[in-house]
Amino acid sequence: MKKLLLFLILSFLSVQSFAAGCPDGSEPVKSVSTDGTYFVFECGRGANTNNSISSIDEEKKLGKPPFSGTSGGTDFKGYGIVTSQDPSSFISVSYTGTGTRQMYDRRSSWVYLKAFLFEAKFDDGSIIEMQVNPEFKDESLAEIEAKKYAFLIGQLPAVLRKDIQTSWIHKGMNYFGGGNNNILIHTGRALEYERYGMIEEILIHEASHTSLDSYHAKNYAWQEAQRKDNVFISNYAEENPMREDIAESFLTYIAVNHRSDRISPKLKSTILKTIPNRIKYFDNQNFDLSIYSR
Repeated sequence: MKKLLLFLILSFLSVQSFAAGCPDGSEPVKSVSTDGTYFVFECGRGANTNNSISSIDEEKKLGKPPFSGTSGGTDFKGYGIVTSQDPSSFISVSYTGTGTRQMYDRRSSWVYLKAFLFEAKFDDGSIIEMQVNPEFKDESLAEIEAKKYAFLIGQLPAVLRKDIQTSWIHKGMNYFGGGNNNILIHTGRALEYERYGMIEEILIHEASHTSLDSYHAKNYAWQEAQRKDNVFISNYAEENPMREDIAESFLTYIAVNHRSDRISPKLKSTILKTIPNRIKYFDNQNFDLSIYSR
C-alpha cells in the first residue's frame, strides 16, 4: 500500500513539474509511451505537434532518412560497434534475497512480484539492483541472468549508466525497454538480438532513453540541431522525434566518433552527412565515453 501511495505521489509531482511547459503557455498532456515503460509529455496536438515535420523546419522540405531504424533495422549495417569481447565496468553481483518490487512486464503490464534481487557493482562505484522475475524459479538460475545483463550494462559508457538504478529481467520474446531509471530485459528477445549480433547496440538505444532523453530532448540547442539537419537518421526517429530521435542518433554518434574502425567508410560518410549538427551537439556535451578508449 505504501509503495502504491508513493507511486501516485511521484506521478502527481511529475505532472506538476511539467506544467505550463508548452510554447502557448498550456500544460503538456501526459500519456504513457507506446511500449508502456515511461511517461510522455506532449504539447497540443494541433498543426504544430511534436510529431510534425514543421517542428523541424517549416521553410524546407524534410530530407529522407537513410535508415528504417538504427536499433534493429536491417538496412543499418552498424552492428558490431560493441561486441562481447569489449571491456565492461561490471565487477560483481551479490544476492540480497527476495523482495516485492513493482516491475513492468511487456507480456502483461505493471506487476508486483517477489523478485530475486541482486546488487550489481561497477568500477566507478555505481550500483544497480537487478530484479529477476521469480519465474526463473531458482536463485542460482536467477543469478546467471543477473550476471549476464549486468556485464552487458557495464559495457555502456558512464553517461548512459548514470540514471540506471534497476533492471527488470523477465522471460519472453518481448522487446527491451528504457526509461524509469531502468533497463527492461526479456531474455527470449535477448537471444534473438545476440543471434544477429546487436544486443549491445540495442542496450545503447534503450539506455539513451533512460539517461539522455529527459535532459536533452527538450533542450533548445538539441532542437536547433534537429532543425539545422532537417532530416532524421531513421524513419523511426522521424515518426517519433521527441521520443526516439536521441536514442536513434546517439548510437550512430558513437559509431562515427568512437568506433569508426568498425564501420564502413560509406556508413560513416552517410551518418556525418545526415546529422552533422546532432553529432556536434553530442560532442559539445563532454559526455563520459571513456570506456571506448580502454
